[in-house]
Amino acid sequence: MKPFRALHYDPAVAGPLDRLVAPPYDVISDEQRRDYLARSPYNVVHLTLPESEEEAASELADWKERGVLVQDDERYWWIAQDYVGPDGVARTREGVAASVPVAPYEDGQVLPHERTHAGPKEGRLRLLRATRTQLEPIFLLYDADPVFDRPAGAPALDVEEGGVRTRAWPVAGGEIEIETPLLIADGHHRYETAVAYRAENPGATHTFAILVSSRAPGLEIFPTHRLAREVGEVPGDEVDAPAGGVTLYRDGRYLRVRSDDDFGPRVVESLAPVGVSYTAYADEAIATVDRGDAAAAFLLEPVTVDQVARFARAGETMPQKSTFFFPKLTSGLLFHPVG
Repeated sequence: MKPFRALHYDPAVAGPLDRLVAPPYDVISDEQRRDYLARSPYNVVHLTLPESEEEAASELADWKERGVLVQDDERYWWIAQDYVGPDGVARTREGVAASVPVAPYEDGQVLPHERTHAGPKEGRLRLLRATRTQLEPIFLLYDADPVFDRPAGAPALDVEEGGVRTRAWPVAGGEIEIETPLLIADGHHRYETAVAYRAENPGATHTFAILVSSRAPGLEIFPTHRLAREVGEVPGDEVDAPAGGVTLYRDGRYLRVRSDDDFGPRVVESLAPVGVSYTAYADEAIATVDRGDAAAAFLLEPVTVDQVARFARAGETMPQKSTFFFPKLTSGLLFHPVG
């Protein structure tokens, strides 16, 4: 990985950061999009979810021309996110924003754990062609100790969005060899778009990522519990409360599901529940069943980084919503020109 010349907002021209940032494009509803667009004419959603790719390119060029966005010297950025997880525990997750090499999955340098869909990739590729800028980072994991310590002093960027405080410090440094393969935690569509863009533009050898050490405190993968409209017979043992593995909650009782498989999402999938929906909160899942809005809930344990790595290295993909990396990375703090 190497440092890069980031674009970022100048609050003296663009206004307060909390009016400019947003979550990643793929978790924003139509209603939320309208709200973010209304917050500021410079909100990042004008770029990440524009009316057209041409409009985004025009806006980006205008913002650079008028000093809404300014470009820094070549450097890394240390990123810290303070958050309270679905389990109610406060944590800080830290990583480094950097420029990382782009290579197809078959090269083994970066590995996925999810399937992607053609439609979103086509849209992201058109946007990247128009703006020639990576507008949002990919979230990558590396299996080594953190490459930097948090810098001293006040952060250069500091903003709260959606209950998550994100801070960023510039860090000087040259190119750093980092152990591979890297695992994609979030941003599969964006990474595959970068690969496609490089195939068209051989000089676009790097893309924008925030890399988090799998050994760092604050990194958690939270479970996504399953609600089912219908579910048949389930083998298991009655327990007083969720007891590890997969626990079925139905008719006011808990059943620890018996299975030889140690991967919870796949265990649930094998039971073929009907009308599945998802929640990150176990108490919400239980309350939904108690209200009669679902027949049953499957309460899962978190997936581990080792399990993610195992799937990725085997070239396998996980069942839908197996991993919940929380919080999402905040969009609008830094932008990565790709030329």
